Amino acid sequence: MWIAWIELDLLLGDVHSLKEKRSVVRPIIAEVRKRFEVSVAEVGDMDLHRRARIGAVVVSADRAHALEVVDAVERLVAGRPEVELLSARRRDLHSED
Repeated sequence: MWIAWIELDLLLGDVHSLKEKRSVVRPIIAEVRKRFEVSVAEVGDMDLHRRARIGAVVVSADRAHALEVVDAVERLVAGRPEVELLSARRRDLHSED
């Protein structure tokens, strides 16, 4: 079993409150979850209104598939006009490691 995850550090556009932040971050999380059927959540910078960290994880029998999904998640989020992708950290791990 392969586990791959990615943590995306985002700079949000014209956001001035935590309420506005939620209105940007929630649809991104929902789209990633629906499109790729992965576990995804906001995992950091909860108290900063212009920054967000989103984590997504996929479990697969095939390493190549897991990495493909993680790459697709990064491309999707990076393509969103309301956010700027500052960095992406990824890792993959086999269950026997």
